[in-house]
Amino acid sequence: MTTDTVKMTVLVTGATGRVGRRVVESAEAAGLTVRPASRAGAVRFDWADRSTWADALRGADAAHLAHLPDVGAPGAAEAVGAFARLAVELGVRRLTLLSARGEPQAHATEQAVRDSGAGWTVVRAAWFAQNFSEGPLLDGMRGGELVFPGGEVLEPFIDTRDIADVVVAALTGGDRFAGRTLDLTGPRLLSFREAVAEVSGAAGRDIAYVPVPARDYGAALWEFGVPAAEAEFLVELFETNLDGRNAVLSEGVREALGREPRDFSDYVKECAGAGIWSA
Repeated sequence: MTTDTVKMTVLVTGATGRVGRRVVESAEAAGLTVRPASRAGAVRFDWADRSTWADALRGADAAHLAHLPDVGAPGAAEAVGAFARLAVELGVRRLTLLSARGEPQAHATEQAVRDSGAGWTVVRAAWFAQNFSEGPLLDGMRGGELVFPGGEVLEPFIDTRDIADVVVAALTGGDRFAGRTLDLTGPRLLSFREAVAEVSGAAGRDIAYVPVPARDYGAALWEFGVPAAEAEFLVELFETNLDGRNAVLSEGVREALGREPRDFSDYVKECAGAGIWSA
């Protein structure tokens, strides 16, 4: 690591999220000066409030971008592109974008970062292992039944700690990963049914997996209060992203970090030991 890298100040958007908080931890462990930004944090940042952008960026050398609610959501490309251009104007030299593997809806947002003028790296990640232990799926897991439109498709679930480590490697690696799109997966393919079964076995309790059509899942989201436009986007996302296109492994983690990605079973044992899925 160079002296310039040690002095690097990194803005991390979405710093309380499943990936963002691990990026903060990994960057701090690497000796970087980290500026965690979120809607309610000390460094306030909101994609929907452009008045928060400049203050969050000012003085940063690099930034990690994670767009909410999704990198491919309507309006994401416009917002991320405007933010990336502002970042360059304010002296930010390096950008990483958290993107989704097999999500064509995200391509316009990726292109917006490529066109920004910064040194960029797009990090396309598979389905997060931590989706089973954090976020909206956790209640179902704790309740003993995961209802989800994943069918029997195979997915190379990836630990978000590996994603975070790759982001930091990209930010601190000089030209090695600049101008590249990194494809990240875990080390093996599992169906959602098999993943839930692993959780069930490690947690010592019965947890069922109930696959449903994406349209039915979207209708349920709408009934639970998710705005209609967001529910419709999620239906479209699940119908494309969970059609089997991602059922192939990549070498991205090994290439970036020089090691194998963490296995899903290791993640499951850690979470079960912490009582994450206790009823």
